Amino acid sequence: MNTNRNSATKRRMGVAFMAGGMAAALNAGALAQTSSSGSSINDATGSSVSGGSASTDRYSNLPPSLVLKGVVRDFIEKSKTGGHPDFELAPKAGFGLFMGMCQDDLDSDGNPVFKSTGFKLSRDFKDASGRKIISRKEYITSQAGDVQGALSSSQGGASTSAERFSQWYRDVPGVNVSKNIEITLVRQPNTNVYSFSDKVDSTYKTRNGFFPINADLFGNSGGSTPNQNFHFTYEVATEFIYEKNKGQVFTFTGDDDVWVFIDGKLVVDLGGVHGALDQSINLDRLSWLQDGKSYQLKVFQAERHRTQSNFRIDTSIVLKSVEPPATTALFD
Repeated sequence: MNTNRNSATKRRMGVAFMAGGMAAALNAGALAQTSSSGSSINDATGSSVSGGSASTDRYSNLPPSLVLKGVVRDFIEKSKTGGHPDFELAPKAGFGLFMGMCQDDLDSDGNPVFKSTGFKLSRDFKDASGRKIISRKEYITSQAGDVQGALSSSQGGASTSAERFSQWYRDVPGVNVSKNIEITLVRQPNTNVYSFSDKVDSTYKTRNGFFPINADLFGNSGGSTPNQNFHFTYEVATEFIYEKNKGQVFTFTGDDDVWVFIDGKLVVDLGGVHGALDQSINLDRLSWLQDGKSYQLKVFQAERHRTQSNFRIDTSIVLKSVEPPATTALFD
């Protein structure tokens, strides 16, 4: 961010995140918070579990980890020659969460479609469990206890144009370069919860955040200590089997922009330049899903600003690895 105040805000948000504010564990559809030490997880009965032997693990039949394949695209920030105007952009409405930046449906290429420059959030949308959720959508079933949030009535300038937004998740010669990157979700002890966190993963915990292409592609951004690559997008495609009334939940925590689509429909909307924020979707709220059928889940993330890069997934969905989109192969 371009002021000390905003940079400090993002740092404080990141510190809170690292301290375990969203050390989430989803079990039988409930999002249970760990203790501040991150050492225990609540099971479906509300009992505390910590570690435990395989003989007491009710979920030992599940795979220990899930590997998801994705594509990272590197961009040059707007202030440099050949830079992209959306990277290091300061939204005219200020830094924060902006909803409504992309359409509710993916396009024919399976990519997000520009809708607006975003409407800034002033009050969170929540479900009865207190989980933050997307703003009301006609295709997501409302439930008793849902709390209505609030958005600005005018667009906030969190991106610049439809044409430039369309470049975020496409290989565009002269604009970005790309390569394949995998992440591994690990099943948490004695639960059906799979998690990936840059704070825990062996590759990223030494990098102080989700920085998959440090000293790679266009190279590090400069202007920070340590020097990291802060300007990229990342997309992951995966599949799953829907199990009706089993409380399958997907939660994302991170920054900057993040959108999650299930069966081509937007279900997590964390647009804008901000610190680590979270949203969840309970699959039982998606009334068109059919029990036992396979569906696609896609995550689209963008890192557009210095100071931090946070990326965390917590889910009780057994996700399947699928092949990522083809890349430019410029660096093969």
